[in-house]
Amino acid sequence: MEKYIGKSVYKGIAIGPVHVLKKRDHLVKRIHVDHVEKELERLEKAKEQAISQLGELYEKAMQEVGEVNAAIFEVHQMMLEDDDYQDAIHNLIQNEEVNAEYAVAVTGDNFAEMFANMDDEYMQARSADVRDISNRLVRNLAGEEQMDWSKLEPSIIVADDLTPSETVQMDKNKILAFVTVHGSTNSHTAILARMMNIPALIGVPLELEKLHNGTIAVVDGKKGAFFLDPDENEIHLAEVQQLEEQEQKRLLENYKGRESVTKSGKKIHVFANIGSVSDVAYVLENDAEGIGLFRSEFLYLGRSGLPDENEQFNAYRQVLQMMAGKKVVIRTLDIGADKNVDYLGLGQEDNPAMGYRAIRICLEQPDIFKTQLRALLRAAKYGNLAIMYPMIISVEEVKSIGEIVKEVARELDEEKVPYTIPEQGIMVETPAAVMMSEELAELVDFFSIGTNDLTQYTLAIDRQNSKLDRFYNPHHEAVLRMIQKTIDGAHKHGKWVGICGELGADTALTERFVQMGIDELSVAPSMVLPVRSKICEME
Repeated sequence: MEKYIGKSVYKGIAIGPVHVLKKRDHLVKRIHVDHVEKELERLEKAKEQAISQLGELYEKAMQEVGEVNAAIFEVHQMMLEDDDYQDAIHNLIQNEEVNAEYAVAVTGDNFAEMFANMDDEYMQARSADVRDISNRLVRNLAGEEQMDWSKLEPSIIVADDLTPSETVQMDKNKILAFVTVHGSTNSHTAILARMMNIPALIGVPLELEKLHNGTIAVVDGKKGAFFLDPDENEIHLAEVQQLEEQEQKRLLENYKGRESVTKSGKKIHVFANIGSVSDVAYVLENDAEGIGLFRSEFLYLGRSGLPDENEQFNAYRQVLQMMAGKKVVIRTLDIGADKNVDYLGLGQEDNPAMGYRAIRICLEQPDIFKTQLRALLRAAKYGNLAIMYPMIISVEEVKSIGEIVKEVARELDEEKVPYTIPEQGIMVETPAAVMMSEELAELVDFFSIGTNDLTQYTLAIDRQNSKLDRFYNPHHEAVLRMIQKTIDGAHKHGKWVGICGELGADTALTERFVQMGIDELSVAPSMVLPVRSKICEME
């Protein structure tokens, strides 16, 4: 038995086999080849394998997200078989006598650059598609196996680190726990773990190359411990703890169907945070009163191009219909910082958390913003929708957003497309928004406090920097006073205010939030009942 200690980002116990996600170095070297025909045969096999993979992805996507969203895999198949693309690869192999990996990588770069420099937006978007299919070919040539979640048994996922785009593609039913060598307690992987109610550890000093898939392990989220190949005693202790957890869950079941009301009669709405349509199941299972944060950026991650209007409309409509009249607050695109996508060409920034992100991208690239707004306004007819704009720092930004919303409404009117302008609010996650809360409250319908970013901006601490975890204190009095000032600013103008950041689920602060006058707490679905029980037992 081997024992490792890390930092716990969600408490709980998991027992099961390990599955290691290893990332290979895709640096492609130029190698001279003597047998050109053999390289062409390798290329042909890799292409056939890629077409088969894309076909499987298409069928899976058809069942899960529908024909419109699955079409991208058909496009990739056609691009893969394009004569110009294939001829360019063949010519490089034959004329320069180079390995197939190098020929594919060079051709992919050339074609991607060509598409990126075209004037037509549709053709520009194909740049990322070419890179995608080229990377797939290189992986197949290198003999790298593709991750097939459908064939994986429920496992403890172990990795060096995980990006938001990687976690969003995972089959959540196959994950017993997360264990990473690097990462931050405030990363999106950590947020996903808390949403799914599964144990997660970061900073575990593992040598991934020495781990074998299928090895039994125990994750102890309470102690921050990871046991590889545990002995019978350790497994027995873990099983006992799991039974205790199940008993605690059973007690919390008593709070299902109850209102979140203190003993003195103060009502607090307890909503849930989600990142995809499929997460609505967690919301309903945990009896949340609504959705206080739908992170729409997860529709943009893990893909090679922007989601179009209909794809977004269908996703938003589906969530609203599934929630059957309960409030659903959808946050507009919050890409940037730790959530980057190659196809937007945002580039590298020295300090991305304070850089080109969220509403700043939307106001600078209004076509992207208007597409999302059109989808949201159309979907609003199907339920109780509210739109929330992130990273606001000024009155001028809110007024600019208002003008764009009016412009979108006029276009829909002209096209005779049915729509509704729903409730609109802003995320308060910058000190600037806190200080301007009274003025901003006059222009919007509600505030939702994003405590993750508000904490990092107030304390001048990058929440993604694991070296600063000991200094990152969301209970800092300065942060709590920021929250109080925001609540006061909203209530002065009769507007409701909630908390949708991770702090909302911190039951050590629930009573203080209620005393502050908070109207709503939006938390990971797994925390709805613990927060409700805390509220109901308050005097």
